[in-house]
Amino acid sequence: MTRFLPIMLNCEGQQVVVIGGGAVAERKVSGLLEAGAVVKVISPSLTDTLVALAKKGLMTWHDRAYAPGDLRGAFLVYAATNDRAVNEEIALECRQLGIHVNVASHAEAGNFITPGVVRRGRLTVAVSTLGAGPLAAAKIKSMLEEALDAAYEPYLDFVHTMRTRIKEKESSAEVRGRLLRKLGALDVLNEMKNGSFIA
Repeated sequence: MTRFLPIMLNCEGQQVVVIGGGAVAERKVSGLLEAGAVVKVISPSLTDTLVALAKKGLMTWHDRAYAPGDLRGAFLVYAATNDRAVNEEIALECRQLGIHVNVASHAEAGNFITPGVVRRGRLTVAVSTLGAGPLAAAKIKSMLEEALDAAYEPYLDFVHTMRTRIKEKESSAEVRGRLLRKLGALDVLNEMKNGSFIA
């Protein structure tokens, strides 16, 4: 079993190339746009959603099949065609260029995977079964979405604000540490959920 390092990757303003225009590519593009990536899709056909994104100028579309050389300058690449051989060719070019690649048809051909993601404001939780069971991963993601309700967003905004203020106003590392530990011990989340929290 391949072991992956879970990381949060800043793609803001970075060019990401997606080869393929089907439902899998659509999911990849959606997450990339949410992360602020500059997305280029290469495919002779697109889903209606991807066509709409291209028309709005949210991504660029090259209406053709993949060709060697298409990946130069890419920060990341997603090989999401319905042709395993083409996906492997893309992965090979990426390895030669030193570009990280996700291969949708068989993850082991690439060197990174994109997990399922649950977002609640500043909170991001990633879920992966490393390909063992995509349906199980989807179920776990759904359970997390239910457990991590909307209260987490204002809670983490409050924690962020307080942490920032403590770091700005307290010069002593010892006192800062003590205050931050006290902040962590407060039951703010439950107070927000039951309506008893007073800022």
